[in-house]
Amino acid sequence: MSADEPTILATSAGMLPGRFGALDMRVGPIFEYAAELAHAGPAPRICLLGQATGDQEARIGAAYAAFARSRFRLSHLTLFPMPNVDDIRAHLLSQDVIWVGGGSVANLVAVWRVHGLPEILREAWQSGVVLGGVSAGSICWHIGGSTDSFGLQLRPFTEGLGWLPYSNGVHYDAEEQRRPMMHRLIGDGTLPDGYATDDGAGLVYRGTRLAEVVADREGPRGYELKRAEDGTVTETPLPTRVLSYPAA
Repeated sequence: MSADEPTILATSAGMLPGRFGALDMRVGPIFEYAAELAHAGPAPRICLLGQATGDQEARIGAAYAAFARSRFRLSHLTLFPMPNVDDIRAHLLSQDVIWVGGGSVANLVAVWRVHGLPEILREAWQSGVVLGGVSAGSICWHIGGSTDSFGLQLRPFTEGLGWLPYSNGVHYDAEEQRRPMMHRLIGDGTLPDGYATDDGAGLVYRGTRLAEVVADREGPRGYELKRAEDGTVTETPLPTRVLSYPAA
């Protein structure tokens, strides 16, 4: 089974924190929703791409521990120091969901381009594999957004894959630089009009059309950001549906 049409789930959501430190995680409701979008069976196949943090073994191991308590069949693709699968295309096209983790979106996209991932991921998207991700894994599908890839002060990133012809703001309510930076970058024309998500919210695109905004709990919202002729930016909260899936 596969999605009804090319689908991207671009979020500021994902794993939920456990009780025993940064590497103790639970599988958040957003993953069950991704499986639903993919019309996956009882054991959804999901592949994790962690290039935004350099394919850190500890993070990959923590993801396997979390997904082991769920119904998902997890695999991962690493590119550091070399690919861990012989046929990247075949592996990714066999998934129900491909999930891209957070970190440096600039490094993520640069490494993907070296290895020919954009072409493979686009083929997967068009074939009905649901593409999803959090933070860097959200911005990457768009024209760009604000990023800390270059340092603690946010800077513009405009080298996204651009399949979604919008800007994308992540962690909108959680990091104080995010909202004013997105307003500035859209207002001065560095980035086009777009969408933003609070932590816990996600944008569902059918093709290149925003179809729905969802959240893994009450409170987080999605927003539309539009530039007026005078350079001011209007921020409009969007209807946001709270997902009912329990965390694993």
